[in-house]
Amino acid sequence: MTGILKTTQKNLMVFSGRAHPQLAQEVAEGLGTELVPTSAYDFANGEIYVRYEESVRGSDAFVIQSHTAPINEWIMEQLLMIDALKRASAKRITVVLPFYGYARQDKKHRGREPISARLMADLFKTAGADRLMAVDLHTSQIQGFFDGPVDHLMALPILSEYVAQKYGDQQLAVVSPDAGRIRVAEEWSNRLGGAPLAFIHKTRDITRPNETVANRVVGLVKGRICVLVDDMIDTGGTITKAADALMADGAAGVIIAATHAILSGPAIDRLKNCSAVEVIVTDTLPIPPDREFDKLTVLSIAPLLSMAIREVFEDGSVTSLFDGKA
Repeated sequence: MTGILKTTQKNLMVFSGRAHPQLAQEVAEGLGTELVPTSAYDFANGEIYVRYEESVRGSDAFVIQSHTAPINEWIMEQLLMIDALKRASAKRITVVLPFYGYARQDKKHRGREPISARLMADLFKTAGADRLMAVDLHTSQIQGFFDGPVDHLMALPILSEYVAQKYGDQQLAVVSPDAGRIRVAEEWSNRLGGAPLAFIHKTRDITRPNETVANRVVGLVKGRICVLVDDMIDTGGTITKAADALMADGAAGVIIAATHAILSGPAIDRLKNCSAVEVIVTDTLPIPPDREFDKLTVLSIAPLLSMAIREVFEDGSVTSLFDGKA
């Protein structure tokens, strides 16, 4: 008897946790598919239950979850979703992280501290993830924490295109809020026609989280519209102090551009009342209506995620999405 080899077509399936379903829905629409129906709820003691409502066997699965507040709850939900896929015989599991939780804890500043970003990568691997996809990691070294492929996507093209279209006819300067992010500022400068660079010299007390002191501006900003760039805005202290320092140094105006709008605690009031004329972010994290304000512009990250997922699914090149800069 001659054996017959049964071949199956690759099957793309997109899954969403409960943290930011609107973004996941837009990503699925960009891929021409629908989110897989999922049952997820909390037990009385806070434990999370997850179950998929259709077969996932043999699928190329993409699990989207933004690590927003309450961050530990959504991380745990995503881990359970990955485990459920592994036990249901998904062929490949890609974890899609518009915002990678604990990314700022990527090294030890003092003794007896954890390296939480590494632990996160280990948890995803243990749960069953084959691949990670993240947008604007706090530091590139996090890519090395995961034992498998990591697609590091950049929101810079989306943000810089918006800035170029709206402010490109004015004299610009690109400003990093600290010396450590000069490399990112250089990429911004290249995309904005070689705008001059500056940075804010600041100090940080490592024993007091979310607090910095903006000391002085290093670079030529007088008379220019300053594009103040960072990967995230949490409580807004660093970025708003930097904006005020730029205005005090003679800048003609300040625009804030950041990928991740965490917007914790006093961030909204600080951003409303600071010197910046516009705050440009992406929707890697959900921004509820009560956290929106007049200066805020939110750009969609969904097209970028959809394109990257398609490239991974079709075994294409994610790097090509960024002109060789990934």
